[in-house]
Amino acid sequence: MTHRYVRVQSSSGQVLYGLLQADRHVKVLDAPPWRNGQMTDQLVAVDSYTLLAPCAPSKIIAVGRNYAKHAAEFGNDLPQQPLLFMKPPTSVLAADGAIMYPPQSQRVDYEGELAIVIGDRTRNCEPIEARGKIWGYTIANDVTARDLQKQDNQWTRAKGFDSFCPLGPWFVREIPVGAQLQTFVNNEETPRQSASIANMIFSPEYLVAYISQTMTLLPGDVVLTGTPEGVGPVNMGDRIRIEIEGIGCLENTVHLAAQNEAPVSKELALQ
Repeated sequence: MTHRYVRVQSSSGQVLYGLLQADRHVKVLDAPPWRNGQMTDQLVAVDSYTLLAPCAPSKIIAVGRNYAKHAAEFGNDLPQQPLLFMKPPTSVLAADGAIMYPPQSQRVDYEGELAIVIGDRTRNCEPIEARGKIWGYTIANDVTARDLQKQDNQWTRAKGFDSFCPLGPWFVREIPVGAQLQTFVNNEETPRQSASIANMIFSPEYLVAYISQTMTLLPGDVVLTGTPEGVGPVNMGDRIRIEIEGIGCLENTVHLAAQNEAPVSKELALQ
């Protein structure tokens, strides 16, 4: 079975990295896995932890319009080089956490994506080296306030709200070359998004190399690799499920946020 690396908070409040077992117990590592964490004798029972997002990145670098059909569905030209933007670490949300629909927006969209985690300090890397800098893969939802994105003519506010980067539920080391990405809303039989990650314009290795020419990527940082066609709006109460072959599925429900609301999850409170 593929190793599933998780980050959890124990009932005593400890934040731990570990390997998820078939019975959902967690075998604890003595450090994050990308820092060569080794297996310990500690085992956390299934009823004694809360699943967190699988890492706490110093930054999240995202890529726009990395699938040709997604660019076309918004009437945009194909990018000649990766189109980069950032999401703040406070946007990270664990699996099953609540995506909070901000009162400032009238349209919030899902965007299912493959996410990669960086395993080594990366600066001025070439594509041929970049594969060795990628530690593993997980699932992300690049939640976007679409009306604010159009209104602002840049993307920081629209993509930066707390809870706007669901991430997880775990990392794996490898996925199939042509892994299928699918997004479902409210358990519909037909996916809203369905595409192979092989359809990316710029490969994960190219993206890591390109980003590293601008900024240093640190271990545990996350790169979102873009979303395929089929993005669309969500409503309060919707359940969004994103599946990627070889990883699993990331599920979150949409709730209305209040202006003075406290952090929406333990994940945000820990950051």
